[in-house]
Amino acid sequence: MLKNVGSNWTLNGLQILAFLVLAQFILEALGEDMRGLWGALVAVLGPLQLLVLGVPMASVRFVSGHVAKGDFAAANRVLATCFAVMVAMGIVALVVSAPLYFGFEAGVLHDWDLTAEEATDARFAFVIMAVHVATGFALMLPYAVFAAYHDFVVRNVIMAGGLVLRLALTLVLLELSATLTVLATVQLLVAAAEFVAAVLVSRRRHPNTKLSLVGVDMSLLRPIFAFSGFAMLLNIGALLAFRVSALVIGVYMPRAAITTYEYGSIVFEPFLNIVLAIGMVVMPLATSLEAQGRMAELVPILRKWTKIASCLVFLVGLWLFVVGPAFLSWWLTDDYRPEMGRVLQILVVSFLVFLPVRGVALPILMGMGQQAKAALALLVMGILNVALSVALVGRYGLDGVALGTAVPNVLFAAYVLALAVRAIGANGRVIAWDGFVRPLVGAGVAAAFLAAWDAAWPVAGFFPLLFSGLAYVAVFAVMQVVFVWRGDPEVDLLALLRARLAARTRAPQ
Repeated sequence: MLKNVGSNWTLNGLQILAFLVLAQFILEALGEDMRGLWGALVAVLGPLQLLVLGVPMASVRFVSGHVAKGDFAAANRVLATCFAVMVAMGIVALVVSAPLYFGFEAGVLHDWDLTAEEATDARFAFVIMAVHVATGFALMLPYAVFAAYHDFVVRNVIMAGGLVLRLALTLVLLELSATLTVLATVQLLVAAAEFVAAVLVSRRRHPNTKLSLVGVDMSLLRPIFAFSGFAMLLNIGALLAFRVSALVIGVYMPRAAITTYEYGSIVFEPFLNIVLAIGMVVMPLATSLEAQGRMAELVPILRKWTKIASCLVFLVGLWLFVVGPAFLSWWLTDDYRPEMGRVLQILVVSFLVFLPVRGVALPILMGMGQQAKAALALLVMGILNVALSVALVGRYGLDGVALGTAVPNVLFAAYVLALAVRAIGANGRVIAWDGFVRPLVGAGVAAAFLAAWDAAWPVAGFFPLLFSGLAYVAVFAVMQVVFVWRGDPEVDLLALLRARLAARTRAPQ
């Protein structure tokens, strides 16, 4: 499991590097207003994502279960049926995109101060992105095969290739023509290239399990939709929680505020990927263990991997909370706004609780097929997010929108963790202490050190960020050894270190 999660983290690292390059490059190439328009365009198309119906997630669960039992014929029937559903939903998405287009025209372009050329560019970009979203449903399915076989290293190599392609095409093509149409075209081309590569590689490595439209089994629709319906609720909740903020801001604030908020919250995607790297492995593993009647093994998995996820999230999150505004100021230079730093700090606090649960507890519930209550909770979280954001934006501006996201995040995390603990019969106090309290205390010491450093020598610029960051990581690492993982039943870092030192002392000179 560690090798698969490690390969996911390697991919995350590459994604973060590409993100740091592309986010700043796109902002400079398009300008603040057009970058904000791109954010509004993506938000308008967001509802199309709901038509995916959670089928790709359902395919992972059912294919993993059949592969674990060695029933490859059943796995192929699931893949064929899911593929047919996704093709049909893609066609529906293209049809639905028509009224969304007219809504975009009337509700966004009409209120945006655009030249005729910029308006035409936005219209073409909208059409291309609609095609990208519609075709993207089916393009996700090849990765279900890799997940079923726990073949994440190869999957990540393919995705890394797509990332490099996206980076190269964006840098080259936007330099030649800085338009939304070019940016949208890159997304579509890269998705198509990844799909072709994933299909070819999966057929070579796992010939018993193939993605095709041959073997569609209509009797599978009911169990697939029973699972995917709740997965769709997860998607709706996530959409409301994290994708609608741009529309709320656009209604109540100047359009430039959309870009300001997006860059204040822009760390969320790569931050989320840190824990999703764990969840991608945990969910099919939970399915396999359930299929083999080994449910008791999920208890140590929940405890250990929640602890690992928390340590990683706290490492990055507390650093961002203390010096995140200084990092954004250095990274964005003249494009930085102080509001970005405040939005970042508000959201990061909630992510410290939300992300470890999203990365471990929720995938375990999904893998066990006990996703109903969690899906409804995420939907409620999304609705509450929108309601609070609308209620607070008038008085508190972007800070209010951030608070509208942060509060539901924490409530959702507490509820879902409790669900997972009960589902597998774990000790809630042990999970809370090992998974959150000890990592928070250890990381809190490092964060206090960093805050003291910043007070004595204000962190501003690349080298102060670098040196203070290295010192922070060093203190964080020490606390991991002497407190967080000391006496851990599976990974006692202090005992391992002492054993290594003792072995070196006994070794012949």
